[in-house]
Amino acid sequence: MTITLQMVFNTLNMFAFLAVELTLLFLLISYIVGILQEYIPPSKIQRILSSKNGKGYIVAGFLGAITPFCSCSTIPFLKGLLRAKAGFGTMMVFLFASPLLNPIIIGLFAVTFGLKVSLFYFAIAMGVSILAGYLLEKFGFEKYIKPEAYVSPEQKTCVSGCNDGAKDVSKWAIIWNSTWADFKKVLPYLIGGIALGSIIYGFMPTEFIASVANEESPLAVPIYAVRMATPWSI
Repeated sequence: MTITLQMVFNTLNMFAFLAVELTLLFLLISYIVGILQEYIPPSKIQRILSSKNGKGYIVAGFLGAITPFCSCSTIPFLKGLLRAKAGFGTMMVFLFASPLLNPIIIGLFAVTFGLKVSLFYFAIAMGVSILAGYLLEKFGFEKYIKPEAYVSPEQKTCVSGCNDGAKDVSKWAIIWNSTWADFKKVLPYLIGGIALGSIIYGFMPTEFIASVANEESPLAVPIYAVRMATPWSI
């Protein structure tokens, strides 16, 4: 394959676009989640999203369905649920359902394929999300979550030290500091994923994907699944 300037330009252009878009999305959603946590007690979230009854799984599924988040921007919301000590199984339901069932996708399905296909897709995606969350909890996958994921970053309540006369930091600044701390932790992984997706986008010919993922190929479904997992598909 001959590398052209157009391929390099497409790669760099996609990288810049995704880097800006996902950075803004992550920061914005993380900050909004931080604000919500200021006004919604963790005990209420635990009660609503409890894994001890089937209702919590269904609520988590519909919560994922009404939040217009892509896969990348679902993570800040999920971290908020983790810190609120919501049920593990229900959190996993939200994680699966959010990118699969957001209102934009359902709306596009209805316009493009009609109401019957949209309802079928909704029912299958919701069922798979609930089943996956239930099984992950039953099989004890919660043990693989890092303990620090449940703890908010420590924040100073004073601008410099806590001596007499130090200026108190507002709760909005504290939320922002927590948001920024979370962003710095995920930044290397975010940049790595964006770089990989941009390289594939810029250098992998569309004709090649079409040739190996046509309707006669047994690899068509897994190839398109990998393709949809790349950053530019959000």
